[in-house]
Amino acid sequence: MRGKLEARKMLMGDMSIDCKLAAEDAKRQEEQLNGEVRSLLVAGTALSVTRKHLLELHALLGGDKGYIRLKNLQKKLRTRQQYMVSQVSLLYPVKISSGPTQDRELESFPSSSRSGNSARSKPVNQASLTILGLQLTMPPSKIMSFFTDKKEVQRSATALGYVAHAVSLIASYLKVPLRYPLRLGGSRSCIIDYAPSVETTFSDSSSSTALSTNLKHVEFPLYLDGQDTTKASYAVFLLNKDLEQLLNFIGVKSLGPRHVLANLKELIRTIQSADFIDF
Repeated sequence: MRGKLEARKMLMGDMSIDCKLAAEDAKRQEEQLNGEVRSLLVAGTALSVTRKHLLELHALLGGDKGYIRLKNLQKKLRTRQQYMVSQVSLLYPVKISSGPTQDRELESFPSSSRSGNSARSKPVNQASLTILGLQLTMPPSKIMSFFTDKKEVQRSATALGYVAHAVSLIASYLKVPLRYPLRLGGSRSCIIDYAPSVETTFSDSSSSTALSTNLKHVEFPLYLDGQDTTKASYAVFLLNKDLEQLLNFIGVKSLGPRHVLANLKELIRTIQSADFIDF
């Protein structure tokens, strides 16, 4: 009996120790749960405030007043853009001038046909567009001859400088980053083409080679530099691409790759129309 009693005492002692350990573990878990409950209460309060704020914003934008307010802001922005572009049209007016001779607009890029002959400039029907009184004219040949009128070449370079400045201003007003950036310089303006250049690098540790593609910018003059007209023609082609980008931005198609002043006139006319406000 005495041995059984001692065994029971030892069992009761072990059970008491286990109960104490279980109580301490339960207390720790209770404290942990209390911390998590407090975190959930804080998160629930923040979620409720955020939901209330979201409902207020939704009511503000989703109601009639919110929609009307948004439309009014859009109209104010379009009206402001329209006014600024109208100032550009006053600064660089593009007009149609009729003369006894058939003038032609500058044919910017001599695209090659299947027969191998380069496309030459097309005459405008007894009327040509001018910007600030200057026409975009250029000899049809690829190489400028010694007897070419230097004043006519200078007038074309000045007109291209006007077009480049007008395009740069309109793009900044419409917040459109041009695909081919312009470096303005009056009659010595240039346009930049970011062409990818592939470079081959050799590794010292192994005989393998790697190809790296980098964007390298190349400037093309919007004026005749020397007797070769290829660079100037390509520069005008890129300038017309910028005009096409602006026309597409306002939902209008380009009139063609060889109508610089016509595209500029169409761009200004569309922005100054009443439809642009509701665009």
